[in-house]
Amino acid sequence: MATVSNTRPRDALGRPLPYGSTGVERAPSGVVRTPDETLGEAQRLLDEGLPFHAHEILEDAWKAAPPADRELWRGLAQLAVGSTHAARGNQAGALALLRRGADALEPYAPASPYGLDIAAIRAWVDDAIAQVEHSVPVVLAAPPVTGK
Repeated sequence: MATVSNTRPRDALGRPLPYGSTGVERAPSGVVRTPDETLGEAQRLLDEGLPFHAHEILEDAWKAAPPADRELWRGLAQLAVGSTHAARGNQAGALALLRRGADALEPYAPASPYGLDIAAIRAWVDDAIAQVEHSVPVVLAAPPVTGK
């Protein structure tokens, strides 16, 4: 059963807003999606500048994934959270999560699961890290999670 874990409204970067405020609609948590649905929805949210919300979609996949795929989904979720921290101005958090996410994806590079181009994602991470090291807050371009 899908639920929204916290009904407190949040802004586009996932920061809590006062109760009664109008926030950005959040996807219900606990939804089981196919890998293609997950990647498509996450990419849509990333393209719309909503990395926090994309992370929630990717986190659902991480929690529901078979053991062999958990690190893949966790890594993708960490990249989205790293983007969120970069936009919020949290340089240390952004750098840590971007690096951790890239490291989690590295073992999957030879197989390109679900059509993911891990090399392209890694190139995006390297560019994102350079941007974050130079200045925060920074709104990073959306990572290419769909592989298309």
